[in-house]
Amino acid sequence: MDDRQAVPLSAVSEQAEVAAFLRGLAGADPIETHISLVYLGADTVWKLKKAVRLSFLDFSRLEDRRRFAERELTLNGPHAPGMYRDVVAVTRHADGSVGFASGPDEPVLDWVLRMARVPARDFMDVIAADGRLTPALLDGLADAVAALHAALPRQPELRSDMPRVIAGNARAAREAGLPAAEVDRWETTMLTALADRSDWLAARTAGGFIRRAHGDLHLGNLCLWQGRPVPFDALEFDEDLATIDLGYDLAFLLMDLDFRADRAAANRVLSRYIGRTGDADLTRGLPPFLSSRALIRAHVAARSGKTADASRYLARAHEYLRPVRPLIVAVGGLPGTGKTTLARAIAPPLGAAPGAVVLRSDEIRKRLCGVAPEERLPPSGYKPEVSARVFAELADLAYRTASSGHAAIADATFMDPAHRDLIEDSARRAGVGFVGLWLEAPLPDLEARVAARTGDASDATVDVVRSAARHDPGAGDWVSIDATEATRARDLATETLRPYLH
Repeated sequence: MDDRQAVPLSAVSEQAEVAAFLRGLAGADPIETHISLVYLGADTVWKLKKAVRLSFLDFSRLEDRRRFAERELTLNGPHAPGMYRDVVAVTRHADGSVGFASGPDEPVLDWVLRMARVPARDFMDVIAADGRLTPALLDGLADAVAALHAALPRQPELRSDMPRVIAGNARAAREAGLPAAEVDRWETTMLTALADRSDWLAARTAGGFIRRAHGDLHLGNLCLWQGRPVPFDALEFDEDLATIDLGYDLAFLLMDLDFRADRAAANRVLSRYIGRTGDADLTRGLPPFLSSRALIRAHVAARSGKTADASRYLARAHEYLRPVRPLIVAVGGLPGTGKTTLARAIAPPLGAAPGAVVLRSDEIRKRLCGVAPEERLPPSGYKPEVSARVFAELADLAYRTASSGHAAIADATFMDPAHRDLIEDSARRAGVGFVGLWLEAPLPDLEARVAARTGDASDATVDVVRSAARHDPGAGDWVSIDATEATRARDLATETLRPYLH
């Protein structure tokens, strides 16, 4: 937990002795939420669940507070090793004093979750507010969520009740004082969006994409721990609310980044996540998933008296549901022409939020070979049969993304005419527009760029660049873009794509 400013204590009276004991350990008042008291020591945090009964949870019984504290430890411990320590009893000693259990026969007053302390500046919401979300950190966020989701067991019997989520969300929005007519319109549009996706939702369920996930994966519930982003504070008190599509789990982070950082940050995380998982089909659910997450923020902001934020979130919830024309863009060229730089620059305003998915052949190759994007492959990873699989997968991901109503950018060399045919055919099959961009720059520039690369998914070397230059097929019927200067290349590409921008 963090060292953000505490708020005044309003403890439940039956927990007053425990609260006083923990305050003595911490030396300060706790951070208080509607369900917890969090005491921040020098290197230890003690989290006490408040003995409250609310419409969505019941912590009033001692045995339930223990159960949910242990559930929180079980859910979060594997993903943030060392941050979550244990659950301990606070007891009354023989002399009448209160403290942690020292013997088996001491009456238990309450149960406390012990954690390590994390500096406030290491929480992702703080990092975002400070403008410290670097590209490497965004990639790390996507990797952390992908790893979290990969570790979740597939349980075919699980079902997600999105209509219940929508109804509860709308009810909470009305109770928070958001305009009833606006909320009614949102609920109607959301239910229509779900009905339009009924076959997709059924396929997601059958495919094992409904899992007991984090459930509350916003920026404030991710932090830097041991040098890398990790999720924490998974929703522990409602199994139904946390049994959701993995895309809905990811959507809270994407919506938060879109709103609190910028669309480019959300776009990079989405593209990296799909690059790591191959789950392009999740894009079909993004409009309602993002919208639902925005409405949650709207009614929370309204309850907190932040009316301007509430209005902005409500407007965003409507915006996410507006249909936007999809398309497929291919960005090709020799190694070092800046394909990925251009793709990432033009993706955010292209298509539905948070912009076109950037599908990199380099990342696909690494995933198919079972390694991380930045891990170098041996020559066997570049055999013709491997490359054939890579470009077939690239075309398939682009097709699935565009068929879902989302824009896609295919980032690859596309030197082989057969590869160009594959990507163009994916647009025809999806029934969407296609734009092919071919980047060109002087050979010395390409050599210098490739030689200077570090920590990238591309394994191209200067020798690879020189070999490719000897077989440069040129733009053909694609649009030629002078990529000598990145800003100029972006402007030229943007002008070509202007009919599709919003």
